Amino acid sequence: MTVWSGIAEILTISWRCAAMARRALWAAKTRSLFVVIGVALGIASLTIIVAAIDGAERKANEMVQIFGPDAVLVLGGNIESRAVGQRTLTLSYDDAATLRRSLPGVYMVVPMRARSSVQVRYGGNVTQVPLVVGTSAGYARAWDWPLSEGRDLSEEDLRRGAKVGLIGDTVARELFGTRSPVGRTVLMDRFPLQIVGRLSYRGVTGGGGAVDDRIIIPITTLTQRFNMDRKYFRALRIKFHNPEYMAEHVANLRSLLRHLHGLRPEEPDDFSILTADEILKFLSTFKGGLILFLGVTALVAMVVGGFVLANLFYLSVDERRSEIGLKMALGAPRWAILVQILLEAVSLTLLGSVLGMGVGMAMGQLLARLGLLKILFSWKVFGFALFASLAIGLAFGLKPARRAASMAPIEALKGNT
Repeated sequence: MTVWSGIAEILTISWRCAAMARRALWAAKTRSLFVVIGVALGIASLTIIVAAIDGAERKANEMVQIFGPDAVLVLGGNIESRAVGQRTLTLSYDDAATLRRSLPGVYMVVPMRARSSVQVRYGGNVTQVPLVVGTSAGYARAWDWPLSEGRDLSEEDLRRGAKVGLIGDTVARELFGTRSPVGRTVLMDRFPLQIVGRLSYRGVTGGGGAVDDRIIIPITTLTQRFNMDRKYFRALRIKFHNPEYMAEHVANLRSLLRHLHGLRPEEPDDFSILTADEILKFLSTFKGGLILFLGVTALVAMVVGGFVLANLFYLSVDERRSEIGLKMALGAPRWAILVQILLEAVSLTLLGSVLGMGVGMAMGQLLARLGLLKILFSWKVFGFALFASLAIGLAFGLKPARRAASMAPIEALKGNT
């Protein structure tokens, strides 16, 4: 019985030791997983920040290129005050005529109004056009938008209220495929419309969605066919000579419109003036808010991951005292112990970096598809992610590594005896 009892006791101790080893292993794996997740969340936020900043800069350049440095866009209503129930149809045809005659430096004044979500049919093909824009002659010239074929709208089209139009590239492909749309007649909300020109592809977004998803018709045709107000319009595109004097042009424009609308000095504008500089300011503000929000998120996540990493390696050093002591007793230099611990820390953060970049790219694509952000991935993303993960691994792994390297071999071997 004594022998069997001894064997049972040995087996029990062995089982307990094995169980303790398994628990220690699972605890180490769990702590490592927390490190990887913490770093991954930070790197994912950092990935979105860098990609969103690059995307915002490209978007700004595209918007400025489309908008033009020599132009302004005047919108009815004050978009800054956003008062409830505020009237937005404040620009009239009399305003446009006066601006053409009296505004210094102006060479184009193009009124615009729009109807959203209009069904257009050609043969068996049907599409829902997000925006049908009514405008005056010279729309393509006013927006510096070349025609790939056909002609622009004319004064004669405007005078007659002609049922003719320009078609965006995306709509043209949806209705006509590879065939030319010029000269063909589509059915727009129960009235025929002949396509006289096709706008070249731009591939960017603007008011009302992608700019290629629209049809342009004379504003007189729009108001007649859709029974819209014929005195006012929603927006005004104005182009000036000498864009270097844009600040003076805008001041003159604001002063003349306020006079035409009979506004007293203490009353706010009942219109809004947008320039390329205003667009850049808005996008810069948006970019700054994005950097602040995601930057704080990234910093917090990475710091949390760093602290978890530091605690993990403090525990790991304590658990591996005998291993470290044995290596040092066999002649391993202190710097080798330091480098080993740092390499282990950096390996975990690099793993988190790879995972974080994958998560960040997936989230970025989702935000881009939802239209919430313009995302542009570049090698800059990988560079920032790599640098950040290395910095976390080195910064938070250095102290545990120095502690391991500073152990006395004999004391380390005694620690677990």
